Amino acid sequence: MPSLPKVTRIKPPALRPGDTVGIVAPASNVNPELLEAGCAVLRDLGYKPFYFDSIFERDLHFAGSATRRARELEDMFVRDEVRAIICARGGYGANYLLDILDLKKIKAHPKIFVGYSDLTTLLTYFADAAGLITFQGPMVAKDFAHADGVDQASWERALHGSSEWDLDLDADVKSLVAGSVEGILYGGCLSILVASLGTPYEIRTAGTILFIEDIAAKPYQIDRMLMHLKLAGKLADVRGIIFGEMVDCTQNSNKDQSYTLEEVVMRVVGDLGVPVAYGLRSGHVSRRNITLPFGVHAALDVAASGVNLKILEAATTAAVSSRSAG
Repeated sequence: MPSLPKVTRIKPPALRPGDTVGIVAPASNVNPELLEAGCAVLRDLGYKPFYFDSIFERDLHFAGSATRRARELEDMFVRDEVRAIICARGGYGANYLLDILDLKKIKAHPKIFVGYSDLTTLLTYFADAAGLITFQGPMVAKDFAHADGVDQASWERALHGSSEWDLDLDADVKSLVAGSVEGILYGGCLSILVASLGTPYEIRTAGTILFIEDIAAKPYQIDRMLMHLKLAGKLADVRGIIFGEMVDCTQNSNKDQSYTLEEVVMRVVGDLGVPVAYGLRSGHVSRRNITLPFGVHAALDVAASGVNLKILEAATTAAVSSRSAG
């Protein structure tokens, strides 16, 4: 199997109020009303949302053809006036873009790229193959379109250039295995991470603090996917593991489940000898989606008294002047 070359991390310029943000749909089709609702919030925050009319095209359940979606994404990267790129939504379909994107063009124009769910495919690909810092964070027609959908503090710290900062974690983030480590923050949606295995785009987890989240997967399915990662050697060299909120990851009814999902994941990862935490609210969440920069150095401290995740370096470089999109 061909392997992706090792690369040096590239930080995009920071985002600031007044900047133009490009909206893209690399996967499933987009609801116009929800997209506009999210754009309205971005305007209230001082940004200038910009998208092509072709974003509303449909091809089966996709946001138009794979070629349309790939060219849209490339165009947003090369446009000087666009300072950051935010995905409209996830769904399914980003994997169709992997072998038709011009990665050299994207690497030559590093920019903030934000998404989650199915966009884990692109977050990890850009991080591994191009060395870009990427961002798991709120999407326009999802989180920005709904009240209390965005964690504003982590959004600003991650994208505006804070050099060192602690995530404001809820008290209900649980300590499963105690320990303190440093590593590269990396990860995404569990089902998408597993789907990369056996392909040229296989995830690279060595030396990482691995963030794992998903939605509406039954506990045995979570178990099966974690075991797949483990048997594939993808958990052997991680420094630590943080699970997300894991929304609706239960059996069909509570009557069918006499155990917790924490017990399920501990059966797989509890013997790795690394700190493990559970409940970080990023990706598929019930409220206030936290932005995580992937590819930066971070420190994880898991103790009986609580969990702390500290970003140890800026995820972006100093912002430069920008022009408005036409």
